[in-house]
Amino acid sequence: SRFSRAQRGISQFVVARQQPDGSPGRSVIAGYPWFGDWGRDTMISLPGLTLVTGRPEIARQILLTFARFVDRGMLPNRFPDAGEEPEYNTIDATLWYVEAIRAYYAATADDSLLAEIYPVLKDIVAWHRRGTRYNIHLDEADGLIYGGSPEVQLTWMDAKLDEWVVTPRIGKPVEINALWYNALCSLAGFARRLGHVADADAYEGMATQTKQGFQRFWNSEQGYCYDVLDGPAGDDPSLRPNQLFAVSLPYSPLDEAQARSVVDVCARRLLTSHGLRSLSPDDPQYIGHYGGDRRTRDAAYHQGTTWGWLLGPFVSAHYRVHRDPAQARAFLL
Repeated sequence: SRFSRAQRGISQFVVARQQPDGSPGRSVIAGYPWFGDWGRDTMISLPGLTLVTGRPEIARQILLTFARFVDRGMLPNRFPDAGEEPEYNTIDATLWYVEAIRAYYAATADDSLLAEIYPVLKDIVAWHRRGTRYNIHLDEADGLIYGGSPEVQLTWMDAKLDEWVVTPRIGKPVEINALWYNALCSLAGFARRLGHVADADAYEGMATQTKQGFQRFWNSEQGYCYDVLDGPAGDDPSLRPNQLFAVSLPYSPLDEAQARSVVDVCARRLLTSHGLRSLSPDDPQYIGHYGGDRRTRDAAYHQGTTWGWLLGPFVSAHYRVHRDPAQARAFLL
């Protein structure tokens, strides 16, 4: 069957990854032939690779493996070759990790995994509150996560050529804070499930502040979210698909009218038959062709290039606000 063939195909992406103590573990290759295993790609793909295909035991191994590599509240962005240290230049992989755990627990109700991994999750929140690498920290004034510095690319829009970071997105990126809100709500549920009532109350309080602070992203004049707040040049009004995660994730910080407006604007201006554009064609920085030498390609990578993986979040967001399964399914055909 096609499902069996798909299972065999995706099995090739699940690989061995030795843990810090030398014991065996599991990870996910980001892409053949030259990519290794990346934290962000692993956690985004984990539900589809393992849970949808009925292999939660592999998901469990991956989640536990990555728990061993959490350092200063951060998941590795990339595992270099053998003998080298992991790289931690990512702001979102850690938050996708929490979402992957939520998806795993929703599918399995595995309390033992939750209990084992809960101290790591608490540590993640604590580090984000006190501040960790690359100026990643919680702004206690509005409950939003800030991060970034000129020399590093921390979000999935991570093209870099020599010392040139094409889309640095320094400040408070919209999808990071959608993920942060989703993580806090998930952790509150985990804590309550495990009987940690005080923790649950604290996470719920933090989530409430983040939800209120998230309203700063709303650009009422345009009817969609700013892409980044509090950057070096102020707030970035670029229309990008990153805001879709504020609708597609299980816990949304937007109200119903805002969520619908985000989906409809992205459908009109970013959606294509192959995925979503990384930047609106109306933007003066838009590049409508991906090709040429390396510098030309990297300049276009997240400045208009269409990305197929964004169809999943778009379809989830569209279904959430329109409740039209036939239309949602049609986007995938």
